[in-house]
Amino acid sequence: MDQKLVVVAWSLALFVVAGLAEIGGGWLVWQWLREHRPIWFGLFGAVVLVMYGVVPTFQPEASFGRVYAAYGGIFVVLALLWGWQVDDWIPDRWDIIGALMCLVGVSVIMWAPRSG
Repeated sequence: MDQKLVVVAWSLALFVVAGLAEIGGGWLVWQWLREHRPIWFGLFGAVVLVMYGVVPTFQPEASFGRVYAAYGGIFVVLALLWGWQVDDWIPDRWDIIGALMCLVGVSVIMWAPRSG
């Protein structure tokens, strides 16, 4: 398998894991505070949010700013998918178009050819 493809696949997998940790942890805290769930929802959410902070450090890209800028686009897509699958909210065509635009931005930020 092409080395560049392996790096892209690994990077995308890390983005997805980080996104699920951030959204899932935030959702658990939301459930605790807004939906009056037991405190263990909030505590578990806090642990998951810490995991979110750790996962991006495994990205092959060395630039913190580049990784987090690109992650923002992945987060948008995952947040829409979470809302659709977990909260029974259906994204409209504009949400989908915006999400696709974010993915184009992620691709340019992370994997565009660079000199040097």
